[in-house]
Amino acid sequence: MKVVIAMDSFKGSLSSINAGNAAKAGIERVCNAEIIVKPLADGGEGTTDALIEGLGGEYVTLSVTGPLGEKTTAKYGILSDKKTAVMEIAEAAGIVLAKRQGLNPLKATTYGVGEMILDGICRGCREFIIGIGGSATSEGGVGMLQALGYEILDDKGFPIKPGLQNLEKIASINSKNVPKELSQCHFRIACDVTNPLCGEQGAVYVYGPQKGIFEEELPFFDEKIKYFADKTLEYTGRDCRMTKGAGAAGGLGFAFLSYLPNVELQSGIHIVLEAVGLEQDIRDADWVLTGEGSLDSQTAMGKAPVGVARLAKKYGVKVLAFAGGIEKDAVECNTAGIDAFFPIVRGITTLEKAMEPSNASENMALATEQVFRLITLL
Repeated sequence: MKVVIAMDSFKGSLSSINAGNAAKAGIERVCNAEIIVKPLADGGEGTTDALIEGLGGEYVTLSVTGPLGEKTTAKYGILSDKKTAVMEIAEAAGIVLAKRQGLNPLKATTYGVGEMILDGICRGCREFIIGIGGSATSEGGVGMLQALGYEILDDKGFPIKPGLQNLEKIASINSKNVPKELSQCHFRIACDVTNPLCGEQGAVYVYGPQKGIFEEELPFFDEKIKYFADKTLEYTGRDCRMTKGAGAAGGLGFAFLSYLPNVELQSGIHIVLEAVGLEQDIRDADWVLTGEGSLDSQTAMGKAPVGVARLAKKYGVKVLAFAGGIEKDAVECNTAGIDAFFPIVRGITTLEKAMEPSNASENMALATEQVFRLITLL
């Protein structure tokens, strides 16, 4: 019997690999199966940790410019191939960081994201996996571009100030200070939104309010971002403003698409599943196990466990899911490819005790053990 396990993290409790290894331990109490544990994440928070822990590699920490111009310490990972960097832009331009000082959409910048990418390039990385969720910015990625060496200048030849505040003052753009190594890089951007850059479905109107933009300011700020798109078209000859995902992370998706080479915007789960080579292992599996902290209807709408299930169904493999908690509407997961799901919590307990890593790990092992006791009788 071959079993492939790909668990999402149980946030605040078990990492992806720890959850998978606990499930493996439970199966091993019952039968002699070939068991493969793979890391899983959806491209958002925790993706770097999952890939480094599951595929091997090292963490890098560096001082970068935070979302409001302050210095902050950012972390990213370099996989064991020494060529692939895994980053989350929230480390440098995240809304959580900005809230510490108070949101300021006029000044919020992605400059630190560019500094992270440059650091990866200097360390020899040419493949980049970047999650762009959780940003505090609405400036179209101008800050990132400036950090990468693009000169974005006003009519007096001075660099425009960070953030949205002076986008309408852009007079010229050039790339004379962009390192030549950037052209050798390939970027896979984990992007699960389809919003364009501009307009009522764009970055400012849809995501601006949560970043501090007042309703009456939306048209004014949208015009600023449109002006940047116009100047970008003038410089690059390409117009990506209406491309799906261009509005992600306050328009950072637009900057990647318009200015950087070899860019793919893909769903986060697709990028992770390909990076860990899950399909190769699933092809001849008998069972696939997946799960996350809580299963509900949102899971069925395309979260990581359902991404695993869909891949398994491509090869007709049976899928079981395990979760700390299961909501009534989780039945929708059954129509999304998960054949059966099981809670791991045993009896009445407090949330704190249930989430304690040692308890959660043993509960996972006990749940998978009992399920596979039944399977071995079939």
